[in-house]
Amino acid sequence: MSDATQPVRPVEIGRQHWLKRWWPAIVWAIVISTFSTSVFTAENTGRVIIPVLHWVFPRMSMDTLMVIHFYIRKSAHFTEYFILGLLLLRGIRGGRRGVKLAWALVAICIVFCYASLDEFHQSFVPGRTPAFPDVMIDISGGTAAQVLAALVALWHETRRRRLEVGS
Repeated sequence: MSDATQPVRPVEIGRQHWLKRWWPAIVWAIVISTFSTSVFTAENTGRVIIPVLHWVFPRMSMDTLMVIHFYIRKSAHFTEYFILGLLLLRGIRGGRRGVKLAWALVAICIVFCYASLDEFHQSFVPGRTPAFPDVMIDISGGTAAQVLAALVALWHETRRRRLEVGS
C-alpha cells in the first residue's frame, strides 16, 4: 500500500488534534518572548512611542509623556497575557463547550509560570530588568481573560436556554 492509501492511525489523529488546539498559544508565547528581547527595551520603545505621543499632545510636558509611555508598556503586559490566557483556555478546553473553574485555574497557573520564566529571562537580556510587579500585571491579564471567557460562556448558555423556552 502506498502512504496515501494507508489509514491514519489514532495516535496521528491525536497529535494533529493536539497541535490544532495548541499552536495559537505556542505561537503567541513565542511572540511574548520576542517582546522580552533588547529590541523592546523602554529606551527603544520610547524612541517610537514618545514622538507619536508628542505629535498627538504637542503641549504635554516630557515628564507626562514619559509617564504615559510607562503605562502603555504596562498595558502591553496586561494585553499580551490576556491574549495568552484566552489561547491557553482554548487549548485546555479541547473543543468542549463552556468553561470550568479547573480549566481557568490551569490557564492562570500556566500564565504565572510563563510570566515568571519571561521575567527570569529578562535578567539575562541587556537593557532589561526582571520585575515581580510585571508578573502580577501579567497574571491580572490572564485572570481577566478567564473571567471574560466565563462571562461570555454564561451569556451564551443563558441565551440558549431562553431560546429553548421560547420555542
